[in-house]
Amino acid sequence: MDALILARWQFAITTVYHFFFVPLTLGLSILVAIMETVYVRTGNEQYKHMAKFWGKLFLINFAMGVVTGIVQEFQFGMNWSEYSRFVGDIFGAPLAIEALLAFFLESTFLGIWIFGWERLSKRLHAATIWVVAVGSNLSALWILIANSFMQQPVGYTLNNGRAEMTDFFALLANGHVWVQFPHVFFAGVTTAGFFVLGISAYHLWKKGQDLEIFQKSFRMGAVYAVIGTVMVMLVGHTQAQYMMKIQPMKMAAAEALWDTEDPAAMSLFTIGDEKNRRDVFAIRIPSLLSVLAYNRLEGEVKGINDLQREYEQTHGPGDYVPPVAISYWTFRIMVGAGVVMLLIALYALYRVLKNNLEFKPLLLKGMIWSISLPYIANSTGWIFTEVARQPWVVFGVMRTEDAVSPAVSIGEVWFSLIAFTLLYGALMGVTIYLLKKFAVGGASGVLLFEETEGAAISK
Repeated sequence: MDALILARWQFAITTVYHFFFVPLTLGLSILVAIMETVYVRTGNEQYKHMAKFWGKLFLINFAMGVVTGIVQEFQFGMNWSEYSRFVGDIFGAPLAIEALLAFFLESTFLGIWIFGWERLSKRLHAATIWVVAVGSNLSALWILIANSFMQQPVGYTLNNGRAEMTDFFALLANGHVWVQFPHVFFAGVTTAGFFVLGISAYHLWKKGQDLEIFQKSFRMGAVYAVIGTVMVMLVGHTQAQYMMKIQPMKMAAAEALWDTEDPAAMSLFTIGDEKNRRDVFAIRIPSLLSVLAYNRLEGEVKGINDLQREYEQTHGPGDYVPPVAISYWTFRIMVGAGVVMLLIALYALYRVLKNNLEFKPLLLKGMIWSISLPYIANSTGWIFTEVARQPWVVFGVMRTEDAVSPAVSIGEVWFSLIAFTLLYGALMGVTIYLLKKFAVGGASGVLLFEETEGAAISK
């Protein structure tokens, strides 16, 4: 195992750890802001308790997201110095804006929100959490602008072996950004919806003292989850069609489509022989892939073998086929989890509209466990997005094997890989413990930091 493979494993592991927390931050910040806004508009103290309760869980998740995110940028210089040298002129700009504008915006106003209860007016305090929500999602936007350059490089020229920015606004207008960001945004909405839905279901099952609060939370979570799952599927469909244009090999790998077809059949289940690039066993629905790609029964979808020949003519000799099995199954796990989430969310919303939250215990337990579904979908979706782009680190411009640091030894990468994996594993364990502790503790007695200090002083 060489340094390249280890560096890829290290970046993959730390990225999945980080992205485990990001979607909840994006979606829950908005939902907490909605709860506090309802409190300001109605004066109902229950919504204040809801904002504090879900806000405390948001803070725990946010802290872990920050810790795991910082390491990502250090890896560019440590393990991927050739990549940093090649695209630093372009990649650094959106990341710098993300840190200086979006991150400082959300972190500053998050501090004001934490310590501003009873110190600011209700309206001004509610405004601070809305700024946090906007800042969090702006942060995601700038990071995805950087990532979209890797998926579809635009606004640059090659000069002295480096990619140099020629048009900053081309980065902002990159078509990939505007299919990827809505997908991530609504994935965050979905994650937050199921997070609230599942924890509320736990308290409905236990029938504790905060029953009314969690009934209201359940209703909001159900609506939020339906909006998120429906929109993430619609946007995902648009994203897949866009992917057909800019990265056709990614779609071919997602479907294990070895040869070009017109009309193209969609795979329900395929066992493939990657070495010989053929099906061993496959169940396919005729014409459905053409429908998904072009919204009609006919339409050519290029296969892996033809695309490999095209890429060899364009980019020279080499293997341009991504790991097909990983691409195929991560795509299906993501879509499968999404379908299950849609069914659960629609059922929950149906019960909300019927004003009947008297669920059987088995159904409530199922909803508790459904919290895991968006995390499964988010993680497999991100793995698919990055793995199915291989062998490119910047699509069509720079290969991953050319991006690794030449001076970093195998031993050094092994050490940092093991250290990061164990450290992140421990941090994740602590985070899950804290989330569980405060989630099951109920809403009516939640204290934030300044209230805890005041209580200590009074004693």
